[in-house]
Amino acid sequence: MKHASIAFAVFYTSLLMISSACKKDPPPEEAVLPTNLVTVITTTEGTATVNAAADNANFYTFLFYEGNNVTTIEDNSGVGEYTFSASGTYTLKTRAHATHADYVEKVETITVAIDPGWLGGVPHIDSGYATPTSYAGMTLVWQDEFNGTSLSSDWVHEIGNGNWGWGNNELEYYRPENTTVEGGLLKITAKSESFGGFSYTSSRVKTQGIQRFQYGRIDIRAALPYGQGYWPALWMLGENITTASWPNCGEIDIMEMVGGTTAAGAGNNKVHGTIHWEQNGHASYGGTSTIPQWYAEEFHVFSIVWDTNTIKWYRDDVLYHTADITPSNLAAFHQEFFFIFNVAIGGTWPGSPDPSTVFPQTMAVDYVRVFQ
Repeated sequence: MKHASIAFAVFYTSLLMISSACKKDPPPEEAVLPTNLVTVITTTEGTATVNAAADNANFYTFLFYEGNNVTTIEDNSGVGEYTFSASGTYTLKTRAHATHADYVEKVETITVAIDPGWLGGVPHIDSGYATPTSYAGMTLVWQDEFNGTSLSSDWVHEIGNGNWGWGNNELEYYRPENTTVEGGLLKITAKSESFGGFSYTSSRVKTQGIQRFQYGRIDIRAALPYGQGYWPALWMLGENITTASWPNCGEIDIMEMVGGTTAAGAGNNKVHGTIHWEQNGHASYGGTSTIPQWYAEEFHVFSIVWDTNTIKWYRDDVLYHTADITPSNLAAFHQEFFFIFNVAIGGTWPGSPDPSTVFPQTMAVDYVRVFQ
């Protein structure tokens, strides 16, 4: 009987295995997708708020697209909010979910118009510091208040990327189209766009051969861009550059700012005042002015007071640097200089933009005045 019991056990086990093999799990229940997805979008300054509702939705996600970046917000109640960094039209995707993998989607565009006083745009012209139109013992010999609708004949454009990125490995292509004059401001706007084999465009204007000056007080009121890779400058070169070359001609940087934090000397709240000249090779000497807020937040006045002995740099009438130009090897600074205003992108000093860099942005100049 022992062998019969064993045979029966084997037989019974085989039946169980066959039964298990024939039995199939029931198919998973399909998720019930939400229906009737409705969105309401409101915008205030650069902030877009989306209220979404749908039948049978367990939660919602909102995908805000800005440039190459996508910000995803998940919310159970159906509210998503995002602040854009610049005016423009952007893509929004709203999803009503049954599960993370099962959802319905609505694709829309959002248009935001950021007030010029908002950080990253051009501040209101009455925001910030200003200087007078006269000084005791001095005469206003030249000025540009940029009150028209185009640049005056005192200015010409420089086009392209120069030699070796204007000698600095800069990344922009300069175009006249990036310069506008409106609302009493000269605006130079840098953009992330492909042109002429480069990934960025901007503008560079100068008074070479037209307006040039030796000594005096120079006031330039301007608001600046901000961020990694931006390099706005208000500066001067010796009129004899075409014959003497750089740095023999001398260079006076009334204001330079290296945006962001990755480059040496960088800072959205720091500007540089510097001279460059030839002294057995390139020589330079400069100082910096730092403020608590960013220079993009309001207008400031960048000045030099230049005579036969010194060049002094001021920010909002605060002296922050002095250069003695009496030594014979600084003779370049006792001749006529012309103006250059530009916004460079990238280069040896600031480095390249990164994903945090906001485009487009503008350097706005309210006025330039020369007193002697």
